[in-house]
Amino acid sequence: MELTEQSSDSATDGYALQVQGLTKRFADLVAVDGLTLQIKKGEIFGFLGPNGAGKTTAINMIVGLLSPTAGAVLINGQDRARAPKRSIGICPQELVLWEELTCAENLIIMGDMYDLPRAVTNGRVSSLLADLALSEKANVRVSQLSGGMKRRLNVALAVVHNPDIVVLDEPSAGLDPQSRLWLWDFVRSLKNKEGKTIILTTHAMQEADTLSDRIAIIDHGKLLQLDTPANLKKTIGSGDIIEMQLAEQEKNEAVMTDLKAVNGILEINDASGKINIRALNAVSLLPEIIERVDATRTRVSDISIRENTLEDVFIYLTGRGLRE
Repeated sequence: MELTEQSSDSATDGYALQVQGLTKRFADLVAVDGLTLQIKKGEIFGFLGPNGAGKTTAINMIVGLLSPTAGAVLINGQDRARAPKRSIGICPQELVLWEELTCAENLIIMGDMYDLPRAVTNGRVSSLLADLALSEKANVRVSQLSGGMKRRLNVALAVVHNPDIVVLDEPSAGLDPQSRLWLWDFVRSLKNKEGKTIILTTHAMQEADTLSDRIAIIDHGKLLQLDTPANLKKTIGSGDIIEMQLAEQEKNEAVMTDLKAVNGILEINDASGKINIRALNAVSLLPEIIERVDATRTRVSDISIRENTLEDVFIYLTGRGLRE
């Protein structure tokens, strides 16, 4: 399917990226199957899917690292192949750094690769090192940095050339809580202060929920749902969640089968060894639930009631946890 380039005065001018019918086949495997979506300029767009869902393949086609079998990608209304190479910055999950060079030298080399004037590069280097709490490490070799510092520098390399669109693949993986919050503030500043469009892939549901303006959930190469985090949590499933841990997890299946007969339970699933029960008036159902568990000759080791979360939505749509 061919996606026609749009004129600057068209209704699609507000989109930084448009994907239409994107498909990738590897022999008999369809990794991405007719993916269609539009990402608005200046939004943080969460891109979620279980391992093997096709999101990495889709991202690689979007940024030009992989050729699609079918479909098209427009960057700022222009075919990806003809869009300026400066349009996109990519921060891969794997660290891509020159270990024997300093932080500043890493960023300068990247600026040179994008043919930035050295004066512009120098300004960007100073600004980014300050924003990511690396100013004191400007002249320190990367090999001497901590893992968290390397992760932050990896992010800086993705934006030193001032791209319109920034793809962040697991940017906070391995970061301590303080560094993670610092990174989140930086990602927000890319949007709020510089007007950049951010595509965020992450295994951290809190990160996706906190940062994303909209979230796309894909599985088996297909788009399952696209909406704001609030709308996803409000419209996918109703009621509260009873989260229950049995002393003997091997009895989960038997207990789940029995509990399906309880009036008021809307949905039951196994989430990483815990039984998640979605129900209206959840508190009133607890006595019967506990009684039925006792009847299976096991016991509840932990139980809690909470509101619907983005992870519940994810499991509801895909039937599996994000790290599965």
